[in-house]
Amino acid sequence: MKPWWCQPWSILLTGAVVVAGSWVLLQRWWITAPVALGVLAWWLLFLVVVPAGYQAELRAAEGSDKL
Repeated sequence: MKPWWCQPWSILLTGAVVVAGSWVLLQRWWITAPVALGVLAWWLLFLVVVPAGYQAELRAAEGSDKL
């Protein structure tokens, strides 16, 4: 139902590649650490918050159908 770039595996893989690439290319922890925090925030948003909101929306829609 979702495109490939919106699948959990692609989100995890892209984030891991970005963090690893930052370290391999720059080898500076003070650059890689904020990159990793950004990726963690991105993962939290798209792997936890958005799916939970979507599920809540589906439950609310199912509840209104029963009325």
